[in-house]
Amino acid sequence: MFFKNLPSDEVPLNETTKILKNHNALEFHKTLSEYKPTPLIELPNLSKKLGVKNIYVKDESKRFKLNAFKGLGASYAISQSLIKNPEIKTFCTATDGNHGRAVAWAAKINGRKAIIYVPKETTLKRIQAIEKYGAKVIQINGHYDQACEEAKKISFSKKWCLIQDKAWEEYIEIPALILSGYLTLFKEMENSIHEPLKPKIDLIFLQAGVGSMAAAGIYYYLNRYGTNKPKIVIIQPEEADGILCSFKENKISSSKGSLKTIMAGLNCETPSLGAWDLLKNGTNYVLRISDDYSKKAMRELYYPQGSDNRIISGESGAAGLAGLLAILKESKIKSIKEDLRINNFTNILFINSEGDTDEEVFSEIINSNI
Repeated sequence: MFFKNLPSDEVPLNETTKILKNHNALEFHKTLSEYKPTPLIELPNLSKKLGVKNIYVKDESKRFKLNAFKGLGASYAISQSLIKNPEIKTFCTATDGNHGRAVAWAAKINGRKAIIYVPKETTLKRIQAIEKYGAKVIQINGHYDQACEEAKKISFSKKWCLIQDKAWEEYIEIPALILSGYLTLFKEMENSIHEPLKPKIDLIFLQAGVGSMAAAGIYYYLNRYGTNKPKIVIIQPEEADGILCSFKENKISSSKGSLKTIMAGLNCETPSLGAWDLLKNGTNYVLRISDDYSKKAMRELYYPQGSDNRIISGESGAAGLAGLLAILKESKIKSIKEDLRINNFTNILFINSEGDTDEEVFSEIINSNI
């Protein structure tokens, strides 16, 4: 159910971190007409209810009107690809929804075509959200990793530019550029909780599918704070726990689960090669959670305590808070609470990585009593 890691708290030296060091996507994002920092929300009453000092939520549902953080990576990777090769006509990717929507949007604002492969379980609402930006969507009879293989093969054969946040051998640069884009959401907090010498947070929960956003966060904290970084907990669905399996086997491994989860944005079989070394060097715990905890977290954020702000958080977006709820509830993982010293002195950060990306599914969950 969980894995305790002993991180080195050092930035690994590899091709991915070299690219991260040499790029500043925030300056690029500031040139986009739709850019503005997303809000950092304090929830004092929820903090009191859960027995911690402060809960902060970085709300990425407000990003570029895309309802998710993914536009940060797609826009930067596509811009850099066009600088390198202005002749690119078509971009391609595989997605469970949010990344494909971001690639379609970024391709459109650059006057290019987008071909998006999606797995069998992708809902009609998420497909329509991608098509809204003029992209062609191809749904395969398989899961996310199989969609990645299809996108990879067709991009190679037709000489399209593949914009995938999952890296593998011979495909490192573009996923690293996407990670560079994700760094913007962490840099935006430098005027608040990310102070120069030590952050105001003790603990951060980062949800992960292939691990790219989590790896970007870990790079940010290792690079800025080193051993003064906050403790980091990675959250995955119990049926799509490739990162947890990789930690247990000490190598990149695939999930043994069914790959059936409501957390579509995290429903990935195998972690990214570009993320793996960062995850190993900066993660303190990896925890897998049930869909029910995601639903509970969504409702906690939608039905606020007292004067707390309401936060619209989708199934994957609420996964970080879901991890904390599981730690506080489940006796089998009580040791995590004790080891991380989660108490009324603890300051915790969550990333709401998406809003209600499928309004019908969202409405059904928040109006249920499970």
